[in-house]
Amino acid sequence: MEIKEQVKLVRRKLLLTQAQLSKETGISVITIARWESVEGIKPQMVSYGKFLAYCEKKGIHFEDDEKDHAK
Repeated sequence: MEIKEQVKLVRRKLLLTQAQLSKETGISVITIARWESVEGIKPQMVSYGKFLAYCEKKGIHFEDDEKDHAK
C-alpha cells in the first residue's frame, strides 16, 4: 500500500482533516498533502516514522487492511 493510500485510510478511519493529522503527528500540512496527492512519492524516513508511530498508537495496521481488501 502506497503512502497516499495509507494517509487517506488513516484520515478516513479517524475522521481527520489534513490539518488535524498534521497537528497530531507533528508532520507539516504541506507534507501530508503531498503524500496524499503525488503518486509514487517516497517519504523521508523521519516523517514516515512519525506517521507509522502515530498509526500504531491509534491501532491502525496496514497489513490487516490489505488482507481485508483481498477477501
